[in-house]
Amino acid sequence: MQQGWIKLHRKIKSHWLYTEKRKFSKYEAWLDLLMMANHRETKVVLGNEVITLQKGEFITSELKLMEAWGWGKSKTRNFLKLLEDDGMIKRTADCKKTTITICNYNAYHETETENRLQTDHKQTMSGLSPDTDKNVKNDKNVKNNNIRHKYEICDMRLAELLFEKIRENNPGHKKPNLEKWANDIRLMRERDERTEEQIEYLINWTQQHAFWHTNILSPGKLRKQFDKLVLQVKQENKSNVTPITKAKKDKNKYKYNLGF
Repeated sequence: MQQGWIKLHRKIKSHWLYTEKRKFSKYEAWLDLLMMANHRETKVVLGNEVITLQKGEFITSELKLMEAWGWGKSKTRNFLKLLEDDGMIKRTADCKKTTITICNYNAYHETETENRLQTDHKQTMSGLSPDTDKNVKNDKNVKNNNIRHKYEICDMRLAELLFEKIRENNPGHKKPNLEKWANDIRLMRERDERTEEQIEYLINWTQQHAFWHTNILSPGKLRKQFDKLVLQVKQENKSNVTPITKAKKDKNKYKYNLGF
């Protein structure tokens, strides 16, 4: 058998091969669980409660799994118990939800930071400094027009949203490299610890703003001005007056998770 691992992007779940109506095999159901797991610590809202999920955890229910896999209740429960008995998952359940933890999740998903640390360690042991290697990689990237960017489905959605809003203000705006935009949004989420809801809110807010809609024309610019934009949103919310925006903001949509 070939050794090592391959990358399997979560967006495969939207592919017609994956969404075809059928009963899942145990293997497909296991892959589905792996792709449901959060790749980093995150907060979710369940009813009136904010729940913190750790890396490798996710919330679901037996009913959702039954519907997704085309299985009955007995088969679903037996499968989860089988995984639990084999030490592959941990499961806690109550009347509202089932929380599943993928055991040894790092074996299935390595973050960019983890990969970089491993690479830096190998380079240091071989006598090359990490900074030297970064310079070599940067030189190669300048020459390579086919740079592969990392991003999640939500990052591409927000990149497309920003482009759509820009086009509403200027229909002739040139289409950018949306994959690069999605990667910039990923950096906002992972490195700057901005939430998906915060980014979406500021995209809509800036593109309705008399000043900022002409200045925020890329995720990179949004990232650079993020703190300044948050302060201005807070100031306007306190005064409860928005004379320089072109439309009213939907405060209730994002209220629970914005932090401003």
